[in-house]
Amino acid sequence: QVQLVESGGGLVQAGGSLRLSCVASGRTFSRFHLGWFRQAPGKEREFVAAISWSGDTYYADSVKDRFTISRDNAKNTVYLQMNSLEPDDTGVYYCAADRNWNNIASSSQEADYWGQGTQVTVSS
Repeated sequence: QVQLVESGGGLVQAGGSLRLSCVASGRTFSRFHLGWFRQAPGKEREFVAAISWSGDTYYADSVKDRFTISRDNAKNTVYLQMNSLEPDDTGVYYCAADRNWNNIASSSQEADYWGQGTQVTVSS
């Protein structure tokens, strides 16, 4: 079992930055692929960014060149650095973990473990 707890959300003006963190506890963190997803009001949850257990990264086109995902296995933590934020980035951001890359690097919603989410609001 893996427990995930996100933090770092908040209210920011367009053009600003936030860094989200997700701390994991439970089973071996370093062997899991990790991802960030988001859900805007009235929309389905969508894929944002993923990082493999070996450090390879993958991004949704909408956040490429603005967001950076990273992980610190010693701290059991995955990060999402978000720069040049836009109002369309508003939503609840969730981290997820799975041993299957296809469940993390897509909007399939099939990841085994999910956090409770953290709210990000970008004002125009």
